[in-house]
Order: sequence, then structure tokens, then C-alpha cells
Amino acid sequence: MTFHDFHFNQKLQDGLDAMGYEKPTPIQQEAIPQILAKRDLVACAQTGTGKTAAYLLPILHNIIHSDHRHLNTLVIAPTRELVQQIDQQVEGLAYFTGVSSIPIYGGGDGAVWDQQKKALEAGVDLMIATPGRLIAQLASGVIDLKYVQHLVLDEADRMLDMGFYDDILRIIKYLPSTRQTLLFSATMPPRIRALANKILRDPAEINIAISKPADGIVQEAYLVNDDQKEKLITHLLKGSAFSSALIFASTKEKVKHLGRLLPKLGLPSKAIHSDLEQNEREEILREFKNKQLNLLIGTDVLSRGIDVEGIELVLNYDVPPDPEDYIHRIGRTARAASTGHAITFVNQLDQRRFGQIEKLIGTAISKTDLPYGFHPSFAYNPDGKMKPEKPHHHHKAGNKKRFFRKRPGSN
Repeated sequence: MTFHDFHFNQKLQDGLDAMGYEKPTPIQQEAIPQILAKRDLVACAQTGTGKTAAYLLPILHNIIHSDHRHLNTLVIAPTRELVQQIDQQVEGLAYFTGVSSIPIYGGGDGAVWDQQKKALEAGVDLMIATPGRLIAQLASGVIDLKYVQHLVLDEADRMLDMGFYDDILRIIKYLPSTRQTLLFSATMPPRIRALANKILRDPAEINIAISKPADGIVQEAYLVNDDQKEKLITHLLKGSAFSSALIFASTKEKVKHLGRLLPKLGLPSKAIHSDLEQNEREEILREFKNKQLNLLIGTDVLSRGIDVEGIELVLNYDVPPDPEDYIHRIGRTARAASTGHAITFVNQLDQRRFGQIEKLIGTAISKTDLPYGFHPSFAYNPDGKMKPEKPHHHHKAGNKKRFFRKRPGSN
């Protein structure tokens, strides 16, 4: 099955083609037809299974074909970070469609509030919001939700854990009763069931279990502060005999920085990101697939869009924003029953996030001592509380990681 089988509007399909999306994930295969059929939906699916595109694609298709352009869709998500991620996905998927969106979240200054207010007054098709900031905007009278046709509650269990139950019910009072409601949750405790029964009408139900990393992947992590990451990546990669490796970073800015830095450090590589023209991105991917390029740097969008055999190493320059993204990233190696290696750099702020990854995959990931010549790192503490630094034993000087083979003639 491919995305063409859904018969999306051609401009929407053009966006999918440009982003390299070909085959839908299981959640997309099951959810998209139900949403296109205007069914309410309860879906149990982790972030990273493709759930965001599962609801955005059919909603964008419906917006394109709607007769009147008002604020058509409201997506409510628990955190500023998730709101921003969803808005970025809208920007990519809707690139050729003319559909507009706006993220609404707190934590900014007065200028951000004014910017959001002006954008709302100008009119948008799709709004992604945190509950608290949305209620504040509703109280100001700027937002009119009376034409909303689609309501999406994303990571509903997390929102309830954060105490947003009453806020969600309050927001729903501003919405028309004749709407399509989609509820996505990683778990389905009784409170979520009760909420679904309260706000959905005869919903379809989908349950997608997330896959675990392949057995053939050797996973390890380095506890390393940001100021030593560039030195460490050079130590690990320079002179190594890998034929194909991916480096992931969580922001486009980091990807571009590494794309400039690594070639200067003697590591021929290229960065792929959304600021490049489509033909430039395609050419870089072609070089990587043909093994003309050994080292490719990208964001999590790349982790879903690339399907290349023979990738020996995935290196996470930072811990991915969501635990499930880790599985997508390292899943680029050890494909087709082969073996692979996954290395993750974990700084002090990312410890809690990395602990969530270990909880998701059900195993502790080996913490490798920093090589000789590096400052001692911190003691691993995934509950997020800082502990005093604990000296690690060092590898002997010049000792490269066991998985790397030296290139002939390298020092």
C-alpha cells in the first residue's frame, strides 16, 4: 500500500512526494480511511508511530475541499514542544496546499502573544494549542471556534496527567456539537475511556503497539556535556572504516552546524534539511544510497523518510525529543536481518528523556566510559535530579571503539 491509494488532493500528494513519504505506517493505514469517512476515532498509539500525519493528512485533504475557509481544525496538545512539532509537520505536509496554521502556546513574552493575536485576526485554517494558552485566548475574545469541524486531542493521557481534564471540557463548550473528534493516547486508562465516552460519538477504535529495536543493533550511550560532543564525535568517527553512517540531531540548526563543522574536522559529510531545494535533497540522498557519501546528517524527519540498506552506524548527537523517535532513528541500521550499531550522546538535561527511552524498550542501554583525555562526566540519574560528578575509568589513549575497524594506513 502507498499514500497514492488514499486518493488525496494532488497538492497534498505533492507534499508527501517531496518529503519522501511513500508507504503509510500501520496507524496511518487504519486511521486515515476512518477519518476520511468522517468517523470519530479513539486511537491508542505512541508518538513516533506516525500518528501526527495519520490525522493531519485526511484533515488537510478535507480543508482543501471545504466550501468555506474559517478556522476549520483545532488540535490540542499538552506541551509547547509538541505543539511546535505538530505545527512543523503541518508546514511540511501542507507546503503546496495553501492551508495555514498557527501554534498557540505559553512561555513567551508579550510580543509572542501579540503575534498570535494578529495571526488569528487575519484568519487561519488550523490551530495547534496547549490548553492553558488557548483558554487565555478564548477569554480575550480573539478566537471564534464556532466553525470548527475537526477537534484532535493529541497525547490525551499526558494532558490528563498534567491536570487538564477540566480545561479540555471547558474548551469543548466553545465548539459546535456537530464536529469530528479524534482522540489519540499512548495508553488507555479508565479516565481516557470516560473522556472518550463524554465527547465522542460512536467512535472507531484503533490500537497500535510500537515495535522494539531490532535484536541486531548494539546500543550504547555516552554521558557527555555539550562542550565535549564535537571532540567526541571526531574521536569516534575519524579514521574509522564505516561505509555508511547517519548522524541525527533534534533541530535543523544543529544539523546545519554539524554539516559545516564535520568536513572541516576531516569527516566528509553532508547535511540534509528543509532549507535545501528538493533537487538538492534528492541528490544528497542519491549519493548516500550509492555509497558515494559515507556520512549523512539529518533530523527526525529523515529517520522516517530514508530506507537504505547497509547503514552500519546511527549516532544520536542528542537524545531525540520523544522516546519513540529513538526507535525510528536507530531502526535505520540493522535492516534486513543485518547488524548495526547505535550510539547516543546524553547530556545532563537529557537524562530523564533517555530514561524514558530505556523504559519504552524495556532494557538498560550500556553507558560507555568516555575515552582518555575527556573530562569526567556526570553520574547517570534518569529521575532528572543532578548528582555530584563521578569519575569514570578511561580507555587507554588512542583506543578506538571496538566496533570500528581502522582504515588501511590510518593513524
